[in-house]
Amino acid sequence: MKRAIVAVLSLVVACGTSPAPTASSDLEPSGTATPTSSQTPTPAPTPPTPTPTGPPAFESKVSTLKRDQLPYSWRPGCPVHYRDLRLITMTYWGFDDKAHTGELVVRENVTDDIVSVFQRLYRWRYPIKSMKLVDVFKGSDFDSIDADNTSAFNCRQATGSGSWSKHAYGEAVDLNPRENPYVTASGDTAHTNARRFTERPLDRPGVINPGDRVVKAFAAVGWEWGGSWSGTKDYQHFSKGGG
Repeated sequence: MKRAIVAVLSLVVACGTSPAPTASSDLEPSGTATPTSSQTPTPAPTPPTPTPTGPPAFESKVSTLKRDQLPYSWRPGCPVHYRDLRLITMTYWGFDDKAHTGELVVRENVTDDIVSVFQRLYRWRYPIKSMKLVDVFKGSDFDSIDADNTSAFNCRQATGSGSWSKHAYGEAVDLNPRENPYVTASGDTAHTNARRFTERPLDRPGVINPGDRVVKAFAAVGWEWGGSWSGTKDYQHFSKGGG
């Protein structure tokens, strides 16, 4: 009898210990893929940094002149007719480290010389203060020089002489006359704003020194420098063939 009771109890215990089914919420539904993490979006390309533009290229233009463009610098009786002169409009480099457009009037036969030299000066970034026709100063050579103005043609006599200046022929240029003054044999200059520039050599912007590349550039086209004269020195002055 006891054995029968034990057998029945064993069967009941065995049936009651069956593992409980796992809750359906703990299982992935059949046929459903496991979600993956979101993809990182590709960043937009960084726009290229703009390349800074350099200064403009040198430009020059040679034009004929009308009588009313030279109201003060030309008159009847000048050694060259205004019809034989040309207006050169060209780029130059300023003391402000910027490109500017200036004007020079020269004789027709030397336009190529001038354009060639001033193109070199621009490439070297040789600074020029101003480049206006002397007519802006009513033909006054003194006022043009006092304003540190680079100029060329002016129908006038040579300083201290009764003869025509090379400027009257359109075959001379005065370059940065403040930095490169006309200096007498005694070392004096007529322009007070130029007195600190009377000595040579002098290492200052716009100054022309003996044998430097500005002198050589003019010499290459047959122009001589007034700074090489004996006694009086005209450091601003370049002329075709000298004088």
